[in-house]
Amino acid sequence: MTTIKEIASRSKVSSATVSRVLNNDETLSVAKETRQKVLEVAKELGYKTMQERRSAKTQGNSESSAKIGILLCHSLDEELNDSFFLSIRQGIEQEFAEKGIATTEIYRLSNLHSIKLSDDIKNLIVVGRIGADVLKKLGEDIQNIVYINHDVDEDKYDSVVFDFEKASLRAICHLLNLGYKKIGFIGGQEREHLNDSKVEFEDKRAWTFKKVMKEKGLFNPDAYFIGEFFMADGYELMKKAIEKGDLPEAFFCASDAMAVGAMRALQEKGFSIPEDVAIVSFNDIPLAQFASTPLTTVKVQTEEMGRLGVKLMLDRLKGRDIPLKVTVPTELVVRDSCGEKYLYSKHGLKETLV
Repeated sequence: MTTIKEIASRSKVSSATVSRVLNNDETLSVAKETRQKVLEVAKELGYKTMQERRSAKTQGNSESSAKIGILLCHSLDEELNDSFFLSIRQGIEQEFAEKGIATTEIYRLSNLHSIKLSDDIKNLIVVGRIGADVLKKLGEDIQNIVYINHDVDEDKYDSVVFDFEKASLRAICHLLNLGYKKIGFIGGQEREHLNDSKVEFEDKRAWTFKKVMKEKGLFNPDAYFIGEFFMADGYELMKKAIEKGDLPEAFFCASDAMAVGAMRALQEKGFSIPEDVAIVSFNDIPLAQFASTPLTTVKVQTEEMGRLGVKLMLDRLKGRDIPLKVTVPTELVVRDSCGEKYLYSKHGLKETLV
């Protein structure tokens, strides 16, 4: 395959110039003769742009010709504040790009009062929670649906999920196994979008925390805080916890974004992490390892969930009729915020879910 470097050598210009010419970069200041020379050399060597390669690949794949919609149930604010959803979307888009599929459209549920699904959308990848009855109203003719991070009617639809309860148990039991007993919780409000309303329900992380702590006789309702899954809410909720006094010695935060906000509130009041308060959180977004105190957190394979959603859809388009539910594993990534690097792995200490 001809490379940009080869074209640059033959044209006697830099690789960067070749790349910008081939990508039709209108901001490039280069002589018309030079631009023409690069294009002629590229044609002589049989070079094809990424767009041309994708187009050729699309024409050769029958499943690639089907138009696929992506419906995002979360808001833009949620995506900007917590890269959990952003990572899923990026996984979807990267898998489409690698498969040479460009026949996609992206919708946000919050905009569908003014933007309707295209009539030619027969296949839909849904990221987040939405009722089946709402989907029917959005498109009566939708033939294939793949849910990511939620499942609806396992006997009918494909889904890609992870076990929230098991993942939460890893975080909570890590703190318990380290000897912490006074453990608080900071989490967000989960919602399912139904018609023109939003139905609120208890998040599985919060449910698991209460269940485990009550079984141990350690649950303290005064150390249980619920807001939104935003960094600012983590900050404000931790401030409330500090103002109440009798601060727990450890917290399980339902997202890394909330944990970063919570740590900021603690540090402003002179608390050290993990010496004064230990933190374990959830998601393992890129920010987690670069936080002021690197976060011990449950890693969720969000990008892979997005990729798997695309693979399930393409498999459906090839003729599979049986619905599949894929459960993606999670793992605990131990860093500094929990107070001790008590590692859980195949070759290390045995994990005990107490």
